[in-house]
Amino acid sequence: MSTATEKKPRLTTSAMIASIASEGQRVKAAPFGKALAELARERSDIVGLTADLAKYTDLHLFAQAHPDRFFQMGMAEQVLVAAAGGLAKEGFTPFATTYAVFGTRRAFDFIHQVVAEENLNVKLCCALPGLTTGYGPSHQACEDLALMRSIPNMMVIDPCDALEIEQAVPAIAAHQGPVYMRLLRGQVPLVLDEYDYRFEPGKAKLLRDGKDVLLVSSGLLTMRSLEVAKALAADSIDVGVLHVPTIKPLDTATILREAQRPGRLVVVAENHSVIGGLGEAVATALLEEGVAPRFRRIALPDAFLDAGALPTLHDRYGISTDAMSATLRKWLR
Repeated sequence: MSTATEKKPRLTTSAMIASIASEGQRVKAAPFGKALAELARERSDIVGLTADLAKYTDLHLFAQAHPDRFFQMGMAEQVLVAAAGGLAKEGFTPFATTYAVFGTRRAFDFIHQVVAEENLNVKLCCALPGLTTGYGPSHQACEDLALMRSIPNMMVIDPCDALEIEQAVPAIAAHQGPVYMRLLRGQVPLVLDEYDYRFEPGKAKLLRDGKDVLLVSSGLLTMRSLEVAKALAADSIDVGVLHVPTIKPLDTATILREAQRPGRLVVVAENHSVIGGLGEAVATALLEEGVAPRFRRIALPDAFLDAGALPTLHDRYGISTDAMSATLRKWLR
């Protein structure tokens, strides 16, 4: 009997910023930048700003198409937000991009006071949300949803894939008021086209039904949840997936309707700290309405996360497809 163990490929430093797409998965390149550039051809009020990160938020495509409406603010996120607010006051619809850690943590007071208090029409679109980089706590925005949910007037969006980003860009531009949208950039997975999906602000969508488990998810974790549902089907475990792209305002009606169906384990899955995100929002909605299913959460811990290769970190913190599948099997036993 052989005692040899199968070795996984050695991961290099590039895996710290690897695409979140699985090997062989369908992707679309730069959906945000392309969608915004296209929208700006129809709407002369659309302008784009960034804090030294045009290439890394795909805003460079907008800059190439509309150089007279692109503003490079340098490494100054507070100035970025303040300038976006000023442009909004003059009748423009600014889309401001940076990394989520910088856009939310460094510029929080400016978002709160300059943009949200006056309900200005600023769209803050931030890359590297949650655990989508391996560069440690300085770049991992694991608390951005909690911060943005706490601000009055702020709509909060966590899109799943390239299709949803393409659809969300004109939708949030049409919304009057500030929006925070998590941004997936580069080679972005494409999954929701298989489910005849259409993004609607403020609406959750049941992507697949299941009698054993209901996964309530957003963003990257919706893609993982769909993969988990397919994996567990081989074990005759029937998993439903309710995608909740709008974290605020929350579609409580749809969540309550699905969560109160009898006999299912309800699990909220999110690429965010266990503190203050979708899980707490859903739990509060259930408790306030007296709906009490078997309830669990898959989320990032209340901790400063490690640096390292993304596949390793996703396994370590329980948000990879294999880790999520193992967790659900354990809870169902």
